[in-house]
Amino acid sequence: MSSNTMILRFKNVSFKHTTGVVTLDDTSFSLREGAKVALMGQNGAGKSTLFGLIMGTLTPSSGGVFVENGTRIALARQVMPRECFSLTVEDFLAQHFPGKDYDLKRKIAEVFEIVHLDIPIEKKIENFSGGQQARILLASALIQDPDILLLDEPTNNLDTEGIGNLMTFLMMYEKTCIVISHDADFLNTFTEGVLYLDIHTHTIEQYQGDYYDVVEEISARIEKEKMKNAQFERKIRENKEKINYFQNKGGKMRLLAKKMRDEVAEMEASKVDVRKDDKVIRAFSIPEQEDLQGDILTISEVSLMQNHQETSFPIQIVLRKNKHLLLKGPNGIGKTTLLERLASGHAQGESVLEGTRIGYYRQDFSTLDFESTVYKTLMGVMQIQDEEEMRSVASGFLLTSENIYAKIGSLSEGQKGLVAFAQLVLLKPGLLILDEPTNHINFRHIPRIASALDAYKGAMVLVSHDSEFVRTIRIDEELDLLSIKPSIKK
Repeated sequence: MSSNTMILRFKNVSFKHTTGVVTLDDTSFSLREGAKVALMGQNGAGKSTLFGLIMGTLTPSSGGVFVENGTRIALARQVMPRECFSLTVEDFLAQHFPGKDYDLKRKIAEVFEIVHLDIPIEKKIENFSGGQQARILLASALIQDPDILLLDEPTNNLDTEGIGNLMTFLMMYEKTCIVISHDADFLNTFTEGVLYLDIHTHTIEQYQGDYYDVVEEISARIEKEKMKNAQFERKIRENKEKINYFQNKGGKMRLLAKKMRDEVAEMEASKVDVRKDDKVIRAFSIPEQEDLQGDILTISEVSLMQNHQETSFPIQIVLRKNKHLLLKGPNGIGKTTLLERLASGHAQGESVLEGTRIGYYRQDFSTLDFESTVYKTLMGVMQIQDEEEMRSVASGFLLTSENIYAKIGSLSEGQKGLVAFAQLVLLKPGLLILDEPTNHINFRHIPRIASALDAYKGAMVLVSHDSEFVRTIRIDEELDLLSIKPSIKK
């Protein structure tokens, strides 16, 4: 295909879910072969739904999705499907490999080199960290040698090295690529356009340039539209005042009043719909459990992965109220495993003060019951169930009457993250454990999340590869798992 080939085209596409929720309404756009664009929009706008329409796993309610004949499309999902956890890495990749069985291992080695992954493929996926699983998902797409590569939040769970490697690969990638990401700096390194899914109009706006160019263009347009509307409003107000005066005078004055009413109607019709900015969660705080005294968390031993084997090391970490610990280390070293043990409250090498309520934010949201509704999930964590308080907190996280009775499993990953934060607010924990809390979250929300964590007065353990996010949070102590390995090995 030449670079002028139109590889993908949406023509007057509308899509409505079986629940009645509209994602797209008579929207059209097209992409040429080799284009690299970002797909952006608010959490819950329907970005993953759009990928489903491109893949053909979803069918438009009306309109058409047209893909150039012979085009191969592959999707790297943002989270590993739970039903795949019991598969070995080799078996999982075999499901996506279109070639011959005898060529599978050679191809796995090739894509592992691209995604910088060195793991035993005979091990089950459940044995690997979120960052390693993210690289496996990317490998599952690349092994298909696609003409259109769809990436859904590819930087989630990746450490700094992993993100850098992915940036380098995508800058050199010559085929068509559409990326969903809330990481503007990551997108700006390789994208040349933006598809913006407007949650309010259910249409796709197509822009040239990087994300910052788009933000500037949208802001300028909004200001221009506001100014134009302000001029209309002023003229409408002036004319209405004159109409009220003239219509009572009779004769020619009444005819003039009628003419002015027609002009007012024209100006009302000419006012433009100013594009609504994405909603941002309200500023919030996470109340700490007040009835705790003394050492809330003690860690005397950590287990780390060395050459795919678990090794234990002695250590001494004590957290009391208002102490924040940052846990650092590369993908696969054992950070998530340590957090899981801390969250259990009674693992070997760790102890949590009896009676402590633990708020655990898991990067895969496995602490949430996907079959439960948002309403039951939030009410269920409250010490004293108060529906009015629950609804007030929920609305602050954009969980309103539109989705409060929806099942957790039906929400977007970003919305699941907002449910998890609402849970923490209502739980009022004494110990807060956070595993990559910016994953899946709209970047507009992140400053408010950082502010809440910075002000949290309980004990907190944080894992995050988002260095900008971490810089805005008070950290009292750091534990770099990589640095302790050579010095305190038993």
